[in-house]
Amino acid sequence: MIELDGASLTIEKLVAIADGDEVVTLSSAAAARVRASRVIVDRRALGTEPAYGINTGFGSFADVKIAPGALDAIHVFFPDPWPKARHHKRRLVRPGNVALLRERLRPGGLLHCATDWPDYAAAMAQALAGDPGLRPAGDERPARPETKFERRGTLAGRPITDLRYVRS
Repeated sequence: MIELDGASLTIEKLVAIADGDEVVTLSSAAAARVRASRVIVDRRALGTEPAYGINTGFGSFADVKIAPGALDAIHVFFPDPWPKARHHKRRLVRPGNVALLRERLRPGGLLHCATDWPDYAAAMAQALAGDPGLRPAGDERPARPETKFERRGTLAGRPITDLRYVRS
């Protein structure tokens, strides 16, 4: 087991982690720093100052602030499912993040999510349905591009789930 503390990570330990040979934990001090950092990131996301990739676009859109109510639609197609229970907190579609996404949609704007992992689909559905500012957009599967992750899921026999919600 390798404990991350912000000071003692070596190349050898990093390779062992990358190879999947080691379980990783956070020291209590490192976990406290992560929680404190999350508070800062959340504050920046809701603030007026641009913060790269938090409330702006990426790359050539890095200087473009995404204001609340500015988007007609957000598409989250086949995000990392983080299938291990201890990693679920890293999932993109979860209650706190759904609220941030919803705030960027205009009233009537669409939040469209798709996954090939049934347990993640259930968690997504719960997070989306639990947001008071969203309502279901219908059950029909709209036309959308097929991703390589969708192809992999289909080949593996996993069902594809599309979830579409509209900002109230």
